[in-house]
Amino acid sequence: MTTTTNPAATAAEQALAAKGGKPVRTAPWPARNLFTAAERDAAVALFDKVIASGSVIGYNGEEEEAYLREFCDFMGGGFADGVNSGSSAVYVALRALDLEPFTEVIVPPVSDPGGVMPVALLNMIPVPADVAPGTYNSGPAQIEARITPRTSAILVAHIAGLPADMEAIMAIGKRHKLPVIEDCAQSHGASLKGKLVGSFGDIAAFSTMSGKHHASGPQGGIVYTRREDLVFPIRRASDRGKPFGLPPGSQNSIASLNLNSNDLAATIGRVQLRKLPGIVAARQKTADALARACESLKAVRLNTGIPGANGAHWFLLLKLDLPKFRVDKAAIAAALQAEGIPVGGGYWHSPATSEWAVKKRVFGTSGYPWNSPLYKGDPNATWELPNAKAADDTHITLAFHERVGEQEVADTVAALAKVEKAYLK
Repeated sequence: MTTTTNPAATAAEQALAAKGGKPVRTAPWPARNLFTAAERDAAVALFDKVIASGSVIGYNGEEEEAYLREFCDFMGGGFADGVNSGSSAVYVALRALDLEPFTEVIVPPVSDPGGVMPVALLNMIPVPADVAPGTYNSGPAQIEARITPRTSAILVAHIAGLPADMEAIMAIGKRHKLPVIEDCAQSHGASLKGKLVGSFGDIAAFSTMSGKHHASGPQGGIVYTRREDLVFPIRRASDRGKPFGLPPGSQNSIASLNLNSNDLAATIGRVQLRKLPGIVAARQKTADALARACESLKAVRLNTGIPGANGAHWFLLLKLDLPKFRVDKAAIAAALQAEGIPVGGGYWHSPATSEWAVKKRVFGTSGYPWNSPLYKGDPNATWELPNAKAADDTHITLAFHERVGEQEVADTVAALAKVEKAYLK
């Protein structure tokens, strides 16, 4: 730790909880309480129904169809299919587009691994485009810089529930005649200039696992589109190529996996979906309050996204003006944790540059899809992501959900002010 001869700074540092002082907050962060008696009662009612009828809980039944209709209503129209996870949703979206193997798909540089692995599992090469400066989302210019004659699609994620610049990205997709897939796993209800994410691209993938804004159980997902021509390809891709939309007597038309959701998950999802507008509104209200409160600070701001963005805030990104501090990001995060504020060191999840991709661990020891003679690019290409690295070097994450409220905002800002007082130059 850097020492100082400033008595006031020394006293402020000694007041930190990390140095033995009294922490700002001793109470735990509020529990989310995502599932309540409402979800339980809906599930029990479904069991009662099937027990009384002597039938079973299946899939593609009344509950699932109702859930998907209601999800489309939330999105303002369109078509949806339920699947068993967010990763499956990405897989189905890619499979439904019938992209050629050994082509390149431009992918997010920062994402959950499950949001990128389906690219390689479909024998395509994931190519990460760097983020727009100051964000965790792929930037339009950075995407365009990665486009080659081998590119077959663009996959974009809205990290932390903050929208990517979809208008500019869609213009690039149109100019290069490339379909755009939106990964909305972290961004239910987020919007850009009043338009919900997921409704910009050709097709979108949502995760509905229990950590997301709304859930259909422990795991789940939805594939969404406004393109009517993709409705049956999506259904086929999620259900072993069954001949949905094909003439009677047709057989399974493509090879795919059984990635279906089910009526029990949909029953839970329907209850959750009714809560979703309130969940998103509560998160936005608290995030806005924290953003305003951070204006009193000298070296910390809440990252609220690009102009026109109204984020859904899956977690919060606090941006540090590090040159103003005497210590590094790790020391700041540790000090805040000691004060009782649940922060993390950042969100460096870079799947296309991680071990499974670098060592090509997809299909045995073949090195496929990269090492296939049908791939005409450089199988050993490396990808520099300076903007993503710079973003992660200057941000810490704050655990967040809809039950985080005024007291948590006040405690967070008080802890940040306390750390600033101790560690600002």
